[in-house]
Amino acid sequence: MQQEAFGLSPERSGQMAASWARIRGRLREEVGEVEYRSWLRQMTLAGIEGDEAVVHLPTRFLRDWVSSHYGERLRALWQTEIAAVRRVDIRVAPGARGMPASAEDAPGADGTPSGAAPAMSRNGAAAPPGEDPVSRPGLAESLTPRPAEGRTPEPRFGGTGHDPRADLISPLEPRFTFDSFVVGKPNEFAHACARRVAEQPASPGFNPLFLYGGVGLGKTHLMQAIAWAIREGHPGRSVAYMSAEKFMTRFIGALRSQNTMEFKDALRSVDVLLVDDVQFLVGKDNTQEEFFHTFNALVDAGKQIVVSSDKPPSDLAGIEDRLRTRLGWGMVADLHATTYELRLSILLTKAAAAQATVPPKVLELLAHKITANIRELEGALNRLVAHANLFGRAVTIESAQEVLHDVLKAHDRRVSIEEIQKKVAEHYNIRLTDMSSARRARNVARPRQVAMYLAKQLTQRSLPEIGRRFGNRDHTTVMHAVARVAELMQQDAGFAEDVALLRKMLET
Repeated sequence: MQQEAFGLSPERSGQMAASWARIRGRLREEVGEVEYRSWLRQMTLAGIEGDEAVVHLPTRFLRDWVSSHYGERLRALWQTEIAAVRRVDIRVAPGARGMPASAEDAPGADGTPSGAAPAMSRNGAAAPPGEDPVSRPGLAESLTPRPAEGRTPEPRFGGTGHDPRADLISPLEPRFTFDSFVVGKPNEFAHACARRVAEQPASPGFNPLFLYGGVGLGKTHLMQAIAWAIREGHPGRSVAYMSAEKFMTRFIGALRSQNTMEFKDALRSVDVLLVDDVQFLVGKDNTQEEFFHTFNALVDAGKQIVVSSDKPPSDLAGIEDRLRTRLGWGMVADLHATTYELRLSILLTKAAAAQATVPPKVLELLAHKITANIRELEGALNRLVAHANLFGRAVTIESAQEVLHDVLKAHDRRVSIEEIQKKVAEHYNIRLTDMSSARRARNVARPRQVAMYLAKQLTQRSLPEIGRRFGNRDHTTVMHAVARVAELMQQDAGFAEDVALLRKMLET
């Protein structure tokens, strides 16, 4: 029986809003703050149509994710609130303004709900609501704290009208915000720590915050996201972001110009200092000394420090012990190597942001093949989309393999003959020594032929070299083995599946 739809009367609108607020609150408690912010915060309630609650999300990717992971839970929570609601319809509605659930989701000064989709810059990055994403200003304006009303601004350094702290800022990428950071198991702890520092700078236990991980795993993204978030959430606080290399070059410049006091005063007057790639200071004793004193001065004054490196503090050989121990004082968070699921999520997010149509199979290919570096993963996607746009062609598996042949080839797994022999011996439950023995029993000879076939398919070794690895056999023996296995694969589907499974295990 069709249920009566809720109208827009104040009473029913209030009931819907209250129910929606409780549902979101329950979800936040159940999934945790990090997961809630990553996937559920942008939900808005459009209304109730008959027995169906309609929820809006800004992108197809978010809609699909929320539907598959939280759809049933949303339906159950709605039923506990309003028995008439038996279904939840999650729809894509970019920029739609739904019913806010709480002050967090209420429209801001510009009328944009915080739960709505973020504006996109020309490069596909998220920009803060109400701000032109293309002409987004830098951090320079945030360096001088805004004076309280009725107070005279403090004089700037040197009386010249120029704040030397502005010279210490490295450019910030507008796309490196928390909104555009894709969270997964390998980086969720580092992301949560970065969020905490951005919301509550210099909070106990998080000062300093030390982020570490391999190249291209998101350290710089999180560092700059913290800088953007503090600038926007705490406009009265001065923020300085720089690389360790820039810290060193500015310090050396100050020494040469005999102006070290201005350098010291500029750095030690900021509220938040972020230094990227601190491993660059290894072996640079004078710069380490200055950084050590700057670090102490800021921490003693209750100011926030965030540092990143490719190694944890304890592994930074070449850094003075007193500085290394101070770097590990607060919170140390690592970004692990990406998983297949995280890489696929990143590709889906980037493709959606760029409004590019990329088949799932192509994204799965990239996520499977390019495993070491997120930057290279994003670069491959951008290159593929640009090629499709320039030539007006659809993105396919074939075009991806053609356009990205150099990238995919560089990431092809190198399989050794020894590895093939070991895997095949384990699979057929024979001894590894049987691969090079003279035994001709079928239960040994057939696996040996399969190993020769796979060695020919998966390595660049010549037939004579393969023969030598199998007990100094002649290259014609290898040729016969390859031909025989290929013939059996055509005749016996079960045997073909067996060989295909072995190949897949070796390639992944």
